Order: sequence, then C-alpha cells, then structure tokens
Amino acid sequence: MLSRATLEMYRRMTPSQRLALTLEMIRENTPWLLYGPADVVDRRFELLRRENDERNRNMLEAIARTRDHR
Repeated sequence: MLSRATLEMYRRMTPSQRLALTLEMIRENTPWLLYGPADVVDRRFELLRRENDERNRNMLEAIARTRDHR
C-alpha cells in the first residue's frame, strides 16, 4: 500500500509526468522481467496474464453493474 504522501504526489502529477514515470519504470524493470531460466520467465508472464485477466474481469463486472442501475 502506498503512503498518503506518495498518493498525494501522484495526484498532483500531470498526465505527462505520470506517463514519463511509467515509461521510466518500464525501462528500468524490463531486464529483470526477462532475467532467469526460460521456465521462470514463463511463470512470471503467466502470473502477469492471470493478474491482468482478473483485473479486466473485475472492471467489466463493475461496468456491467453500473449499466444495470440505469
């Protein structure tokens, strides 16, 4: 969980500042995502896929609930 100070700092950022921060983090962390034996890298990506699928499912369910309340 992020601290209140960190959350406030993110809220004050412009969209371009948040994008720059995101791209910087991607550049810094991509080598570590690909580091290790193939089976470890494959498991890492499978975990990311599962987490993304769950996040997308939750968003779609929330959208469907808001449409049901109209």
